[in-house]
This record gives sequence, C-alpha cells and structure tokens, in this order.
Amino acid sequence: MWRRLIYHPEVNYALRQTLVLCLPVAIGWLSGDLQKGLLFSLVPACCNNAGLDTPHKRFFKRLIVGGSLFAFSSFLIQYLGEHSVPLPAILFAMAMLLGVTGEISPLHARLLPGSLIAAIFTLSLAGRMPIWEPPLLYVLGTIWYGVFNWFWFWLWKEQPMRETLSLLYRELADYCEAKYTLLTRLTDPEKALPPLLARQQKAVDLIGICYQQMHMLAANRDSHHKRLIRAFQVALDLQEHISVSLHQPEEVQKLVEKSHAEAVIRWNAQTIAARLRELADDILYHRLPERFVMDKPLGALEKIARRSRDNPVGQFCYYHFSRIARVLRTQRPLYQRDLMADRQRRLPLLAACKSYLSLKSAALRTAARFAVMLTFASTLAMFFDLPKPYWILMTVMFVSQNGYSATRVRIQHRALGTLAGLIIAAVALRLHAPEAMVLSIMLVITLVSYLVIRKFYGWAMIGFTVTAVYSLQLLSLNGADFLLPRLMDTLMGCMIAFGGMIWLWPQWQSGLLRQNAHDALGTYQDALQMLLGNEQDPVKLAYQRMRANQAHNALFNSLNQAMQEPGFDSNYLTDMKLWVTHSQFIVEHINAMTILAREHTMLTPALAERYLQSCEIALQRCQQRLEYDGPGSDTNVLEDGQRDFHQGPVTILERHVRRILDHLSVMHTISSLAWRDRPHHGRWLSRRLKKAPETKGSKHREKREGSGQA
Repeated sequence: MWRRLIYHPEVNYALRQTLVLCLPVAIGWLSGDLQKGLLFSLVPACCNNAGLDTPHKRFFKRLIVGGSLFAFSSFLIQYLGEHSVPLPAILFAMAMLLGVTGEISPLHARLLPGSLIAAIFTLSLAGRMPIWEPPLLYVLGTIWYGVFNWFWFWLWKEQPMRETLSLLYRELADYCEAKYTLLTRLTDPEKALPPLLARQQKAVDLIGICYQQMHMLAANRDSHHKRLIRAFQVALDLQEHISVSLHQPEEVQKLVEKSHAEAVIRWNAQTIAARLRELADDILYHRLPERFVMDKPLGALEKIARRSRDNPVGQFCYYHFSRIARVLRTQRPLYQRDLMADRQRRLPLLAACKSYLSLKSAALRTAARFAVMLTFASTLAMFFDLPKPYWILMTVMFVSQNGYSATRVRIQHRALGTLAGLIIAAVALRLHAPEAMVLSIMLVITLVSYLVIRKFYGWAMIGFTVTAVYSLQLLSLNGADFLLPRLMDTLMGCMIAFGGMIWLWPQWQSGLLRQNAHDALGTYQDALQMLLGNEQDPVKLAYQRMRANQAHNALFNSLNQAMQEPGFDSNYLTDMKLWVTHSQFIVEHINAMTILAREHTMLTPALAERYLQSCEIALQRCQQRLEYDGPGSDTNVLEDGQRDFHQGPVTILERHVRRILDHLSVMHTISSLAWRDRPHHGRWLSRRLKKAPETKGSKHREKREGSGQA
C-alpha cells in the first residue's frame, strides 16, 4: 500500500512541490520571522517555470545559470527603476535580451519565462528592502530548491524514467485493446481511425520523452538504469508490432464468417493488454514481474491461421501476436538498439546569438511576443496609475503557452479558478482564524492543489488563489483589500495574453499543415529508400522508422490544433483529416516493412528498384500537389507504377508496398480537392512552399535521374 502511495506520480510530485514550498515557511514561522519564510517560498515558482526541477546530467550547472539569471533580472529591474527608466522599456529590453536562451535548446528556452517572473516578483518587493536583498533571496532560494530536488531525486533515482515508462506501457495496452477488439464493428476508417491515431500519437510522444530523459540523465553511464533501458527497448518492439497495419475490412469479414476469429483475436489482444498494464504497475512501483504465458490464446489463433491459409488476416495476427508474446515472456528486446547516440540540437552561445538575430528565428518571435505583451500590460498599468502591477504581469506570463488552443484553455481555467478562489478567500477572511490554523489549512490546500494541477488546472488555481490571498494577509495584514484589484488584474492579463497569441506572430497550425504534410512525405520517401534499398543495419532502419512516426505525429498534432483554431475553412480541414488518415496507414505499413526487413524478408534487387521508383513517383506527385495549384495529371499512381510488374504470387512485403501506392493515389486526389478549399489569408497567400533543405533522398533521386538521362 505504501508503495502505491509514495511512488504514485501525482502523489510524488505533490509531496515534492509542497515540501520545497512549505519547509521555508515552517522554518520562518518557528524562528519568529514568518515574512522571510513566505518570501523565500516564492522562488520555487520561478524555478518551476524555468524547468530547473528536470533531472539532468548537468543539473547543478543549470541551477547556477538559472539562479544567476534570476538575480540579474531582479537587480536590473530595481536598478533601472531607480534611474527613472520606464517599466515598459525595462521589460521589453529584458525579454528581448533573455530570448536568446531559446536558440540554445528547448530546455534552456524555459529560462526566459522563469527570469521574467523573477523580475516581476521583484516589483512587489522594491522599496521594502535594500536593492541587494531580492537578488540574494533568489540566489539562496535557488540553492535551496536545487539541494532539495537533488536529495529528492537521489532518494528516487529512477522515478522520472519509471513514470514515463509506466505511462508508455499503459498507452500501448490501450492502443492494442482498442485496435484489435473492434475489428468488425468499425470498418469505416473515418470513424475507426481517429481514436487510434490519438493513442498512437501519445505512445510515440512518450517514446520521445523517454529518449530525452535518457540523454538528460546519461543513462548509459549508470548501472541503475540498465533494467529501465531494457524495458524501454521492449516497449519499442511492442510499439512496432502493435502499430502495424491491419486495415483489411473485407478480408477480416471473410475470416470472421468462416470461423470464430474475432473472439480469438480479441482474447489475444485483451491478454496482451492486461499483461502490459501489470508491467506498467511493476515498473512504477519497483516490483519484479511475474511469469507470463499465453499459449492457449496463441494456439487457438494458430489453428485459425492454419485452416485459412488463403486469408492473410489470421497469419498476420498470429505472426505479430506471437512475437509480442515472446517479448513479454522473456522481458528482453528482439534485438539491441543504439539508444544513446546523442542527436539533440545544441548551439554554443555565439552561434545561438547569430541564429537569434534572424527574423526566421522562432525564439526571436517568442521573445518579441512576450516583450510586446508585457510592454502593453505595464503601459496599461501606468495609464490606470497602478503602483506595482505585478499581478497582471504574472498572469500574462503564467497563461501564455506555445499554441492558440493551449493558451485559450489555460486562460479559461485561470480566470474561473481565480474568481472562485477569491470568493472563497473573501468568505474565509471574515472568520479571523488563528495564524497556526491558517498555516495548516494553507499546507493542506497546497498539497491538494498540486495533486490535481496536471489534470485539473482550474481546480488547482482555486487553491493557489486562496493561499496567495492569505500570504498577502500574513505579509501585510490587508489581504481583503486585494480581492477586487486582483480579479481585475487577472482578467486584464488573460485578455492581453489571448490577444497576443492571436495577433502577435501566431503559430497557426492550419498554416503549418501543408508544410508538415510535405515533410512527412519526404520522411516516408527516406524510409522506403532504406527499406527497398541496400540498407541492412537494423539500428538505422529503426531510427528511420521512428522518424516516420514522429513526422506523422507532427502532422496529426497540427491537424488537431487547427480544428480548434478560429477562422479557418472547415471543408479544407475535413479533407486534410482524410489525408492524414491515409498517411497513418502508410506509417503502419512502414512499421511492418521494418520488421520484415530486419528479418531479411526482402525482394529481389530488380523488383525492389522498380517498386521504389513507383513509390518515389507517387510521393513526388503528392508533394507537388501540396506545393502549388498547378495542372495535375489524372494518371492513376498505382497503375502507372505497376504496369509492367510480374503477375506471379505476391509476397507479404509486396502487399505492403502496393497498399502504400494505393494510399498515395488517394492522397493525391485528396490534395487536389483540398487545395481549392484552403484558407485565403496569411501564409496561404503564398502559392508555393518554401524550398525545403536538400535531403539524402533528393540527392539519391537526382543522381539516378542523371544516370538515366546519360
């Protein structure tokens, strides 16, 4: 029972955040200086936003950089304020100066909002203490935050990776169960595939997080992580075999009519899903897995596959389920991968500065957006003669997210949570409870709020608003006077953040759909060149397979966000939704072909070359149709590519390639229809895409075309 409590992700996170906040308050209260303890507890908010609680092999180096930036920001805003520099100018310059961190790495980019929040917090302290005291407070607070988190992660060294792996195994269980238990109920891909796409995306996203954690922790150098690395390699094998393509509704229906295959396939899938959920709990709660066998379900499936040799569905399911069962039984991957090849983009400071000065820099746009929003908010505060507009500025920082949809949801939750929290605080302040009781209640509220903050941000905001009002009450004994101004500041900050996300260099996902679709086709081409070429290295094949999965996920994520954005053509998005559906089928076929290639189930060189040429022609036609509204050919991609192919027995690998050509033919038609319904504003006014960087695939294609012309 205690394992489930202490190792549960939400409980572990809530305990860590509550203790790092409340221990300084408790020490200050016991030592008779409660105000210092309350001020000291403000620093972890900056550290959380800066990502300084992320386990990393350079953990202390990041703490030093973060603490230095906090102290520098705190000193700068006080020093310039004393020299009569306007607050809007200070915030604009700081945002643009610190924005260069976004060019170094995504993790360093989080130092920008953390440093700006540290400067905004300092506004509430300016004039109440010497100029050197707030920077010292941030330095000491960052040291306390770092030491506490280092000790916490030392107690549970593997817990961050265990939490992610546990979520990955659960997602794979849900994906397997959803995919194979509804074979005959949902035969329409437009209805059946979207929920499966969402689960597949979550699984690949979690795989990406696991990769990042291993690089951050340098897991290959630590013997404690060997078991988890093996569990991750097992998860990669499972994802390969679960996410292969099975969309053959006609063949499925024939097999179901001849036998009780549907019940047997569902039996196998549910057995695998139950085992994956058990392994997820075992990984999370530090337990050794029990012995696993599924001979009876596999035996029944083998009989069906043997009796229906002319139907590929039974053989397909038995092939993949048997390998999944072997992996789950042995708890060892089918082959060893090179997981620790560091491909993370890192730029030195001078190169990052050069890249940051380009108008194409995403980090520059993000910093400029923050700079303009904070400038406008502080100017508005000066217009209304607000002496210390820290609450409105903090609201802008806390609710601003990368995309439109995330910002809109965060604004709604924060506004409603703040309103409800202020009402509760107004009632509670009239009770005049003793200080010890107030601190105890604040401790409980903080713990409960952190327990639910990941899933229910609005409910957590109610608790945090109550504790913020009581903190002001304990600091200045006038918390009741802040109720209405804080509500107005919150609403103004939310409106400014929402306007900034819409009008200040927005990253509309609808505008990125075409580019992401073009990039995904290029990634598929690279994967097919390796699978149908001479590449036999399983590590390179596995890496390219993951690249194809991630490219499709970027496309699917853009589509999901675009469907929630305002002002875009619903007909265009409907067509692109169908396009993305066929793209998912191609990814599943690439997953299956990667497995076959690793097991040396290949085509003859001449046949593979002809199939590759057909695939490249089909992919290029789809890319051209996405690029511009030019005259298109009505030639069927599949017929044009396979006109002279042999008429002998079709192998399983050929079947996958032919189905890929089928999907590309449909995608070409959809692209022609979708272009006419595209949005007619913003980047869509450009009829052509920007020239993509030259890839290995394009070089290979040009070389072959040149030799053919010669």
